[in-house]
Amino acid sequence: MEPRQRGQGADKLSPVATGSETGRAIVVEPWLKQAPARSAAARADSGTRTPDARLEEAVGLARAIDLNVVQSGLVTLNDIRPATYIGKGKVDEIAGLAKTLEAGVVVMDCPVSPVQQRNLEKAWNAKVLDRTGLILEIFGRRARTREGALQVEHAHLTYQKSRLVRSWTHLERQRGGFGFLGGPGETQLEADRRMLEERIARIEAELERVKRTRKLHRDSRKRVPYPIVALVGYTNAGKSTLFNRMTAASVLSADMLFATLDPTLRAVNLPRGNRIIVSDTVGFISDLPTMLVAAFRATLEEVIEADVILHVRDMSHADSAAQSHDVGKVLAELGIESADPRLVEVWNKIDRLDQNARAQIFNIAERQTDRRRPLLVSALSGEGIDHLLAAIESKLGERRQTFELALDPADGAGLSWLYRHAEVLSREMRDEGYLAVTVRADQKNAELVRHKFPEATEQKLPK
Repeated sequence: MEPRQRGQGADKLSPVATGSETGRAIVVEPWLKQAPARSAAARADSGTRTPDARLEEAVGLARAIDLNVVQSGLVTLNDIRPATYIGKGKVDEIAGLAKTLEAGVVVMDCPVSPVQQRNLEKAWNAKVLDRTGLILEIFGRRARTREGALQVEHAHLTYQKSRLVRSWTHLERQRGGFGFLGGPGETQLEADRRMLEERIARIEAELERVKRTRKLHRDSRKRVPYPIVALVGYTNAGKSTLFNRMTAASVLSADMLFATLDPTLRAVNLPRGNRIIVSDTVGFISDLPTMLVAAFRATLEEVIEADVILHVRDMSHADSAAQSHDVGKVLAELGIESADPRLVEVWNKIDRLDQNARAQIFNIAERQTDRRRPLLVSALSGEGIDHLLAAIESKLGERRQTFELALDPADGAGLSWLYRHAEVLSREMRDEGYLAVTVRADQKNAELVRHKFPEATEQKLPK
């Protein structure tokens, strides 16, 4: 992304390079003055970012829907104005900029109330998008599957429902009843809200059917059963590039926010021959709208039920620590705490670091305990991928157990049961007249194997 030069004052809006002309936009980053500035470490611990970092992300979000950002900058606030969020002077200044630059869209990187949105659109004669609306627009463009489109539409309609506060003439009260004595009838506003509620109810019913179908697919995978390794992380952390590197797939991977939205699953063979399913999921972002977290909960169930969760971090980003904090908050909403033994941090994009920065993060990684030590990789160059795959196999070995069984060759029912409830690694007919079977199972199914085959001998996997 091109660097943006700020003017003499902290509030100055500065020009940026123009891009494809699909819509001219101004990006505004309101920054509420707080207590004295904190150190970078303190900001990372609290999950906050510098104003410039938030502005850069907002410009990236705008460009993700092909807006041509012709102006961007910070607006420092002492307090939030109920009517317009920012002060009257800044409203007038941006109105002049929007007219001069012929900008049809103004992006406010903050939550804007319906009343504030209406007042700002009237003052600027331009469409106003707040952070939630902007993310919804991106998700609407990125959704490819039926489930993704339904989830986005549900979130969008829920968002729109709270925005039916317009004062246009078509929302005036209409006459109801018959003849000349009809009652006041239903306002257009109420009719619009009712139609939205009916559409939301229909989408929820469809999503419930899709959720049941996804559960059937997940149950069928459990019967195979291959371990699930889920990739999570901040948007643009390099998850899809890592996914492609691990699986030799061709999932869209681009240097843009939310390049991937719909989940993708591929099978991968690990170094010792173990087979896993890798799942690429939607990226997280700071201040992710609650309605989107709720809408995509069904999709994120792939993460909730995963055997290993790889938290991919962009270590070349200045706000990597704050991004990690935001991902942790979303995972906590899904019931996955930071101490979860399934979590493994993957420090990506080390190819972008200079020699000193590389040495520093390698030293930081080495000082961590074995259980919490991150894995350093470059998804683009392939550096560290072999070590990552070996670490996944070792992590799975902690949660899965291997058994040696001796079956009667005529026991077809027992062998069939093993194929349904465990992973059959090998089967060999011995000269002694029995069938030697080696199986591997997770903790839940391992108990079933022990119960059904008391003579089963457990083996320890090599480290």
